[in-house]
Amino acid sequence: MTAAWLELAVEADLEAVETISEILGRVASGGTTVEPAFELVAEGLEARVDPTRPATVRAYVPAGDAAAAETAAAQVGMALGHLQAFGLRPIGELRTQIVHEEDWASAWKAHFPVLRVGRRLVIRPSWRRHRRAPDDVVLALDPGMAFGTGLHPTTRLCLAMLERLADRGAVAQTRVLDVGCGSGILAIAAIKLGAASALGLDTDPIAIESTVANARRNRLVRRVRARVASLPSGDGAWDVVLANLIAGVLVPLAPALAAELQPGGTLLASGIFIDREAEVRQAFEAAGLMVTDRAAEGEWVALEASLRDHECGYLDGAAKVAPTIEKRCP
Repeated sequence: MTAAWLELAVEADLEAVETISEILGRVASGGTTVEPAFELVAEGLEARVDPTRPATVRAYVPAGDAAAAETAAAQVGMALGHLQAFGLRPIGELRTQIVHEEDWASAWKAHFPVLRVGRRLVIRPSWRRHRRAPDDVVLALDPGMAFGTGLHPTTRLCLAMLERLADRGAVAQTRVLDVGCGSGILAIAAIKLGAASALGLDTDPIAIESTVANARRNRLVRRVRARVASLPSGDGAWDVVLANLIAGVLVPLAPALAAELQPGGTLLASGIFIDREAEVRQAFEAAGLMVTDRAAEGEWVALEASLRDHECGYLDGAAKVAPTIEKRCP
């Protein structure tokens, strides 16, 4: 008998996605996926995200214990009801269906089209075709159950900022650390954009398996490593640190992220809801980081930051991290 899963799905305004994900995540240990609405282009071979339409948040709970699955669905339904009562953002009703494990590999693939991000980056699910343009940097991706498909605004923002960093020549031959690597999409993109090597860290073993598999799929197993871990990395200082997390994690982690950077290094941080941008900036400043660039999509923000020059004044002992650095005073 094959395993069965109860799929929980909710359509919601993009600004409510983070809250809906948190609600579904309470009952789904495997996490959630977010699928923004998109329209097919290029004869159906590529997609363009439509931020004006609601996204779909999905999660899966084991259906073997029918009573437990029904309880999980009821808990989610009740929490959604409380949220809908406020009427702050459009939130749809909870939809459920049974998905058998033997059908999973085919069922979820329908939600992942070929997606162009930024000017050159193309995210190609491994089961789809893509007509490569001369300047395309193509990432073959099989996200499985790990976060990081390129569909979520936080991932797109980080990829676009990484491409801009590469266009400035600040990625070539660098060492890159991807904190919370998920599917490995950011680490792999960094290598494709010219980085010499990348290390992915994640506390979820499923994410590490996905990163390793995707590195193999892109023929980068010798240049992309991954392991179950958090900070500190213990691998010395890094030229580029990628952190597509959430504000609630970025704020307390700011000193540890700063400590991973070598002099002149760059931090790209995404997953920041616009209402918490000031809080993240304050935490970065306190950790000795200076925000040098910003990108936004809808209600999501990504920040680029670098270590402060000691001549401009370090805060909270950040001088111990980088005693010398090219002067970049605000």
